[in-house]
Amino acid sequence: GRLEAVTQQMGYHPQYLDSFLKTQHYLMHMDGPLPFDCRHYIAIMAAARHQCRYLVNLHVLQFLRAGGDPEWLRGLEFIPPKLRNLNEINKILAHRPWLITKEHIEKLLKISEWSWSLAELVHAVVLLAHCHALASFVFGCGCEQDEGLGGRVSLSLGNQCFCEATAGNSCSQELLRINRKRSLDSCMELDSLRERMQRIHVETEGREEMRLLQQDREEGEGQRAEVAAEHHSDLSTGLSLLADPDGEVTGATNLACYMQDPDFGYQDFARRDEDQTQVFRVQDYSWEDHGFSLVNRLYSDIGHLLDEKFRMVDGLQSSAMAKRQGCEPSVFKRGIWNYIHCMFGIRYDDYDYAEVNQLLERMLKVYIKTVTCYPEKTNSEMFDRFWKQFKHSEKVHVNLLILEARMQAELLYALQAITQYMI
Repeated sequence: GRLEAVTQQMGYHPQYLDSFLKTQHYLMHMDGPLPFDCRHYIAIMAAARHQCRYLVNLHVLQFLRAGGDPEWLRGLEFIPPKLRNLNEINKILAHRPWLITKEHIEKLLKISEWSWSLAELVHAVVLLAHCHALASFVFGCGCEQDEGLGGRVSLSLGNQCFCEATAGNSCSQELLRINRKRSLDSCMELDSLRERMQRIHVETEGREEMRLLQQDREEGEGQRAEVAAEHHSDLSTGLSLLADPDGEVTGATNLACYMQDPDFGYQDFARRDEDQTQVFRVQDYSWEDHGFSLVNRLYSDIGHLLDEKFRMVDGLQSSAMAKRQGCEPSVFKRGIWNYIHCMFGIRYDDYDYAEVNQLLERMLKVYIKTVTCYPEKTNSEMFDRFWKQFKHSEKVHVNLLILEARMQAELLYALQAITQYMI
């Protein structure tokens, strides 16, 4: 047998893995406002937004084990209206979280036969954000491909969910050592890399390189955010290389029954046509000062677990990764984190966004944006083909940053809307 794929990848950073598993186990299997079968069905709805068969199939198994009604698995038309009403906020959180308003919250909480309580809604929101972000990790690390052509998740540890499989047990260090010997760990020599990075960071050469690769540039230029202004067309180019030839994801139609409005997807925050949505300033509403206390009050202890996970990924060692970029580890990680938040309209007044363009080379930005905003457009070559200068463990580290930054972004928007409703 082998470790389940997500655990296997996260196992390159055992301290983070332990924190992740504790959080996931608490969300899915410990006391909380939502029934156990509903938790797994919400996870199915969330994963389906990104056409992540891996997570959908995993939670279908768990849904049935929790005593869920098999009829619900026929699609949204067969579930209670209360759960179905969660579809709108699921859709918005997954793709354009800045559109969440207190009206969406009010609609779910209004007094009726199918109304949600505040505690239930907070539990559901955390589940949605958790599964959206985990879908990014699954695609970003190639776990979706491990599922195989049969469309089933390989669970070598019986029929356990991966958060149960290692609960209370440390991951096998021998298995982790074997995984670390993969050919993926090979990387370019440092001197050669430095020369390459210098060439990539030359503006004119970078543009010419991307022009040669480009096949389908997005129409129109529009307004760009400060960071996105220079790179949006490059990202579009990169996506044309990552998507399947027909622009669709194999097997995605199998998940159509779990979502409505499948064409609703990510849209660049900087290119929105209306000015109704303002930039989200962390100085006005932050996780540390606002989100943590709210979520912990309404869903006991989950705030502490989430906070530990956010801090854990920030504390992971990345000295080699940062040295290759010629900067301190904290500077490199903050550049990735703030770049991800910027794509969702979240800004830090004390940060110089020019650093993002200096720290992150173009193809790394293509990778980060794709895995963050439309992970379903990745393919099996993406993890290996791009930014080969990173070791496998370093690539996993970047994917963990994507997971946590994305999850925190979704939570900030949802919790701010809940706060506005409560006021």
